[in-house]
Amino acid sequence: MAEEKKRRTVVEGLQGLIDHMDEQGIEHCFKRHDLQSPRCKFGSEGICCRICFMGPCRITKKAERGVCGADANTIAARNFIRMIAGGAAAHSDHGRDVAHVFLETAKGNIKGYQIKDRQKLMDVAGYLGIETEGKDLQKIAIEVGEVCLGEFGKQHGHIKFCERAPKKRQEIWKKLGVTPRGVDREIVEIMHRTHMGVDQYYRSLIMQGTRCALGDGWGGSMIATELQDILFEQPWHLRSTVNLGVLKPDYVNIVVHGHEPILSEMIVVAANEPDMIKLAKDKGAAGINIAGICCTANEILMRHGIPIAGNFLFQEFAIATGVVDAMIVDVQCIMQGLSQLQNCFHTKLITTSPKGRIPGATHIEFDEENPLETAREIVRAGVENFPNRRGEPRIPNEKQTVVAGFTHESVIHMLGGSFRTGYRPLNDNIINGRIFGIAGVVGCNNVKFTHNEFHTEVVKELVKNNVLVLQTGCSAIACGMAELMVPEAAERFAGEGLAEVCRAVGIPPVLHCGSCVDNSRLLIAASGVVNEGLADKDVFLGEDIADLPMAGAAPEWMSEKAISIGHYFVASGVFTVFGIGLPVTGAPEFSQYLFAEIEKDLGGKWAVAKTPKEMAEMMLDHIADKRRALGIHKKKERVLYDMEMRRQLEV
Repeated sequence: MAEEKKRRTVVEGLQGLIDHMDEQGIEHCFKRHDLQSPRCKFGSEGICCRICFMGPCRITKKAERGVCGADANTIAARNFIRMIAGGAAAHSDHGRDVAHVFLETAKGNIKGYQIKDRQKLMDVAGYLGIETEGKDLQKIAIEVGEVCLGEFGKQHGHIKFCERAPKKRQEIWKKLGVTPRGVDREIVEIMHRTHMGVDQYYRSLIMQGTRCALGDGWGGSMIATELQDILFEQPWHLRSTVNLGVLKPDYVNIVVHGHEPILSEMIVVAANEPDMIKLAKDKGAAGINIAGICCTANEILMRHGIPIAGNFLFQEFAIATGVVDAMIVDVQCIMQGLSQLQNCFHTKLITTSPKGRIPGATHIEFDEENPLETAREIVRAGVENFPNRRGEPRIPNEKQTVVAGFTHESVIHMLGGSFRTGYRPLNDNIINGRIFGIAGVVGCNNVKFTHNEFHTEVVKELVKNNVLVLQTGCSAIACGMAELMVPEAAERFAGEGLAEVCRAVGIPPVLHCGSCVDNSRLLIAASGVVNEGLADKDVFLGEDIADLPMAGAAPEWMSEKAISIGHYFVASGVFTVFGIGLPVTGAPEFSQYLFAEIEKDLGGKWAVAKTPKEMAEMMLDHIADKRRALGIHKKKERVLYDMEMRRQLEV
């Protein structure tokens, strides 16, 4: 009897490619996952210490302390905040590179980029306290670039963007001593504190982890998002397509994969140049087709409508279609297994970052001073590989429509129009109960689950219960494939109240808000909802983000970046649920602090859910508790105003 094929994903076409690779004996991430079983229990619980070489030490009933005397709580806390440091470093290095390119562009030293969004530049200058009166655009841009770049190595004061948080939230951070001082400083201090023989108390360790995570969310990541919007223009809602069906058999297919749009923006320009299209046709192709994977995909989707081929776990299987002529990668979430696939398929894997080299890949280093020339060289390499295809194409037919490009600025415009932009309509509909609450559902994919299932099932349950869902990263791509990101989805999936709001405004019940650094957009949106209520008591929803009927989740998380993101949401006052588990469960006191006691300090806390239903129920229960605390849990009857009542209204 033939062995039953494992269901690895909810995406039918992807499952077909997995089965094909299994039949051909070609290695992929799911196979490697199986070969790694059983997993190390000590690592999963966070109680294995490798910080010094007197170990490695593992905490057991027989040995309750490491050689140095460190207990499970110290070891787990050290490991956890080192994950925060790793994630914050990745996001913040992204932000630093963007700030460097922005500043050099403003000075006129780099050709190819330009200041595209003048209004956003003026807004950001205002947030940073930069005087704009009487200054020309270039001088303002240079000052913005210098201030942003300075936030990374700052030695005095605090990160300026933290001042965008509600006042009460800033006071909480100040009281606890966790307001981030400089992006790099907080990462370095984690590495020092977790060195053998330094900080050995889990509570002070996690407070430094908090300060570092906030330096990511309200620092490095926010800088990346804001400056990318100025350089490449703010995203605006648009329609595009998602899934492997966006690949074209008769075109040169170039897939960009990674996280930094500095490169992908230029790839889009180079691929559309007449000379490059002519070269493709000379090689026998009908033209050049660009598609994205992972967060680079989200970046160029939101600004150009470039289709998305897939999220994180698609990367190897996109190559298995046989039609990807070049996969261009920069940094983060790129599997080394891609290089091995070059032996089985014709795809040319091209690394572009000096920080991210892969054995066996072609390396064409991206020159920030001559970005378009480098992009042309990279695209040309893909075009010239087109004649080397072998075998029949195996492109799945599936592709879905997605509406993307929702930002803080575009959402308030859609809600209020040009007459009165703001969050008042959102606050009003939360108060009247049409919208039960808000959820941020974000994050990666993980082979430990059926791919995309956790994301989509959680989101479906939330919107069914009238929760408006905001998404970024690979989670957003998953829900795009589940047809949750079109206005029509409100009629199919949303509860009556949310559907009514979506119908009136013309939005999907699930909003695509960008890449993983763009989680900072969700922080600004939450702050906007709070500030709207503080300015107008009729739509009051508390004084702090922690007061909002709001929850966050990362259903299929896998990376250190996810831990940093999760913790800066907790530190901003958000109840945050992760799927799979957290590597802290072997430390009883530290776990108790993260899952319960931290809420008294920061207003947010961590939770873990094993199933989509459990995760959704946790989030809905939390939102219900916040509605009760605000006194908006009881449905109010609609009042029909007569003329006398209308005369008494203040406008």
